[in-house]
Amino acid sequence: MLRIILLIIFFISQSIIAQGFQGVVTYQTNRKIDLKLNDSRTNPDMQKQIQEMLKKQFQKEFTLHFNASESVYKEVESLGAPQPSSGIRIMIAGGGGGDVSYKNVKEERFADKRDVFGKIFLVKDKLEKLDWTLENETKKIGNYTCYKATAKRTVERFQSSTIDSEEKEEVQEEELTITAWYTPEIPVAHGPDDFWGLPGLILEVNDGEQNMLCNKIVLNPKKKLEINEPGKGKVVTQEKFEEVMQKKMKEMQDRMPRRNGQESMRIRIGG
Repeated sequence: MLRIILLIIFFISQSIIAQGFQGVVTYQTNRKIDLKLNDSRTNPDMQKQIQEMLKKQFQKEFTLHFNASESVYKEVESLGAPQPSSGIRIMIAGGGGGDVSYKNVKEERFADKRDVFGKIFLVKDKLEKLDWTLENETKKIGNYTCYKATAKRTVERFQSSTIDSEEKEEVQEEELTITAWYTPEIPVAHGPDDFWGLPGLILEVNDGEQNMLCNKIVLNPKKKLEINEPGKGKVVTQEKFEEVMQKKMKEMQDRMPRRNGQESMRIRIGG
């Protein structure tokens, strides 16, 4: 019954605000880091240092500019976190500061500009439809009443390390539970990153690895927003882009210098 009521309110509200409704949302992101290294050079203190470095790498701020059917999600520029010392190199796959994520929820498609080590790709494909379950639980985020929704997603977790001259890679599939909090008070189907499709703006989402929380909303700003779809870059599908990422990360690993005749240990997250 709750699902039916919310959907009715959502579609009625969408028809009312279809003309000229806009907004800007700011999100803070944090990622869960659970790093365990089986390496004689990484004592508990060093592992703690790496954990803190990784945590800072993923503490970022993003903005979502949206209208009734389109949105653009991008990172707010900031100084990057420093790399740890002691021969350890951390590589973050994707998520560069110049990346732009465009979604068109009406046409159910996206166009993402991705900078992969200096080469620009334009990833175009259909939006992934999550099978959301609308829950009865509510909570306040700022002044907005938000409703809980959950969904499942299967992801590949990848970790690679090189100790001396031996490289080890692990790829495992894992089912994650996604928890989102959306508000019908802002009746658009948008959300941060690649999340969408709920009867209200998503103000918080946790995908099992990363939490994205809204800390500021500006509705209908005085200056009209320009929401432009990215148009430059080599056009590829999502599947092709993932293949490119794997290849580029392998090339980066191969090019890394050796120290004192031994390769430094490398940690790769994402990709």
